[in-house]
Amino acid sequence: MLSALRPTLTWSMLVKVIHQNHRSTISSKPPKEKIGPVQSFLAMSAFAVTLLAPAGWIMHHIPDYRRRSPPEP
Repeated sequence: MLSALRPTLTWSMLVKVIHQNHRSTISSKPPKEKIGPVQSFLAMSAFAVTLLAPAGWIMHHIPDYRRRSPPEP
């Protein structure tokens, strides 16, 4: 009985409502300050080291991990 009184929202109707109320915050203006090639290189190097250093550490220590005995319960 209550379901007949309550309007049902389908998934497509919900997406339309959300899409209508969404306002984009993307700006199309040029940047206020230009970033030089040295700053770009340093930033990209920092990202590369941050992402690749843990993987390199693990790969370097794989033989040590294989030699360890499994922990006893």
